Amino acid sequence: MKAGLYWHVVLMSTSLLLACSSTPPPPVWEMDAKSSLDRAVNAWLSGEDRVEVTEFARARSELTRTGRPELVARAELTRCATRVASLVFEACTGFEPLAVDASNEELAYARYLGGAELAGDVALLPVQQRAAAQAASAQTIAGIGDPLGVLVAAGVALRRGQANPAIAALAVEKASQQGWRRPLLAWLNIQLKAAEGSGEAAEAERLRRRIVLVTRPS
Repeated sequence: MKAGLYWHVVLMSTSLLLACSSTPPPPVWEMDAKSSLDRAVNAWLSGEDRVEVTEFARARSELTRTGRPELVARAELTRCATRVASLVFEACTGFEPLAVDASNEELAYARYLGGAELAGDVALLPVQQRAAAQAASAQTIAGIGDPLGVLVAAGVALRRGQANPAIAALAVEKASQQGWRRPLLAWLNIQLKAAEGSGEAAEAERLRRRIVLVTRPS
């Protein structure tokens, strides 16, 4: 599953951004919004800020053409999810003005991304996130499968103070596999801080070399 489709597949109807072979081709705005949002997600995770801003603006513009605030809200939640996946913990400001028209599922997901732990929200979350939301562990998070979903759950766990070395290792592995520089660096720095704190000099040095490799590829 492509990273940019994670939130759409689990919460939107498949007819929104994905065409079914037995139905007419989707409107141009759907295809354009999907493509731009996919590129925005991957640009952010790859550390390409300018591309992300441009592509997200295009996706949002296409969605606003429909006059449907819930579509724009879901795009904003997708954007916020990429921040959590990269350990950039900030307010989901793009979603906040749209919350008044959001569904209970969208509001629950927004609270989840913010690190809230409300028992009543679990059943409203994307199915893949529910087990991790109830008991964050490397096993439950790995069970999500989708790379972005794994990184989102790991980010939420860290935000809640529930992350452990196994979760950090899983997040590093997933980010590395995808070539997503931003979350990879964020989690490598988490590991480095832990190694320094426990006096593991050799491990800390190894992590520093890896961080340099990611930040200075040439």
